[in-house]
Amino acid sequence: MAILIDPPKWWHRERWWGHMVSDVSYDELHSFAEGLGVPRRGFERDHYDIPEHLHPLALEAGAELVTSRDLVARLTAAGLRRPKSGPRAEV
Repeated sequence: MAILIDPPKWWHRERWWGHMVSDVSYDELHSFAEGLGVPRRGFERDHYDIPEHLHPLALEAGAELVTSRDLVARLTAAGLRRPKSGPRAEV
């Protein structure tokens, strides 16, 4: 399993947020998110936005904390990066 999260450093809707991705598959990512109780509607192109309060739970469940730069690099290397200018990923 290769679920990656970056530090929650984006402020939105009265809380801090980070990103969660898989460098293996979207199926792995969706399954992990479901286990955390994150709804599928939270999936955006290639990642889930994860509120700060879920970060400890994600880490306990096996996610790896990485820098934002590493997260994007590993997602890109896996061929799973879907930038805003590109096509949307299948949900």
